[in-house]
Amino acid sequence: MYVYADNAATTAVSPKALEAMLPYFSEVYGNASSLHSPGQRAAEGLQRARETVAKAINADFKEIYFTGCGSEADNQAILSGAALGARKGKKHIVSTAFEHHAVLHTLEKLKKQGYEVTLLDVHENGVVTPDDVAAAIRDDTALVTIMMVNNEIGTVQPIADIAKVCRERGVLFHTDAVQAVGHIPVDVKALDVDMLSMAAHKFHGPKGVGALYARKGVPLVNVIEGGQQERGKRGGTENIAGIVGMAAALEEATADLDKDMAYVTGLREKLIEGLSKIPHSRLNGDREKRVPGTVNFCFEGIEGESLLLLLDARGIAASSGSACTSGSLDPSHVLLALGLPHEIAHGSLRLSIDRMNTEAEIDHIIESVPQVVDYLRGMSPVWDELERGLTPHLI
Repeated sequence: MYVYADNAATTAVSPKALEAMLPYFSEVYGNASSLHSPGQRAAEGLQRARETVAKAINADFKEIYFTGCGSEADNQAILSGAALGARKGKKHIVSTAFEHHAVLHTLEKLKKQGYEVTLLDVHENGVVTPDDVAAAIRDDTALVTIMMVNNEIGTVQPIADIAKVCRERGVLFHTDAVQAVGHIPVDVKALDVDMLSMAAHKFHGPKGVGALYARKGVPLVNVIEGGQQERGKRGGTENIAGIVGMAAALEEATADLDKDMAYVTGLREKLIEGLSKIPHSRLNGDREKRVPGTVNFCFEGIEGESLLLLLDARGIAASSGSACTSGSLDPSHVLLALGLPHEIAHGSLRLSIDRMNTEAEIDHIIESVPQVVDYLRGMSPVWDELERGLTPHLI
């Protein structure tokens, strides 16, 4: 058995999404900007997809702008909010310390252009409070950008309450909902957000396509210059096949969302219960305020990279909270933002499941992880010192 438990990184394209895409590679291959019949057939597919995506989040189709990925959508939203603020003499932005790097790196870029950025500390449970946001907003605040679901620990933020604070203070609000759309209910009218980002490959759509919701009246700046595609806000010939696949995948993901959430939550709870039995382990993030499928644990006395490799050898695909796999020796900035010490943050494991996973697969994870943790601790000098009382346990 091989268990894919890294759905927060990417998902398999669903058969329905693939089926919807195929004609746009070989039959409906026209350029949607062309006036001839093949082009207009492609344009019709693009419009249907825009309407489908808009309906899934309770938006107007004119508020949906297709992008190349969730990161591009984040970039466009933040740069647009910053530009609008600058025109009003406002160059302060509020965010959090555990955002995705698509947000954090864009904010670093803006700091070099004279903007001031306040990164809110997140509480130990991984949830930002509206009061924290309210206290950080100033008279010169142009934008607040806070993710809806954290990509590493899965905690869900009180986006509607934060949006209310921003609305009362007259501040533009953007949320990175890449880990939320297709997994929990997302209604832009109920949330009352100004901008929202999503990515197709997080809910069984294809890679290389995302979307930005921008409320009517919010002026967007171009990240990609070119033609008049996306109402002049995103140049470049549209990836019609990818966009159609995104719409089909999102329609499928939201069709039985309540049922799927209940099923995945049940698997998650079984997984948490099983892994919690491992001595000196901790679940990261709030126990209840989390997306159905994401579980993040730290295990004292081991390194996350070794844990990943040995789990892969046992047929389990997961990820680590540590960024070592991407060439850095630093632990996850998300876990550090929770207040975890470096030595604990290094020993983390993220398991992200969805409706495609089975109970038998969860059983395999629960059986394998304790065995691998015991094996790694058995040859760890750090664990030996902990067990002999030379250094104190932190978990």
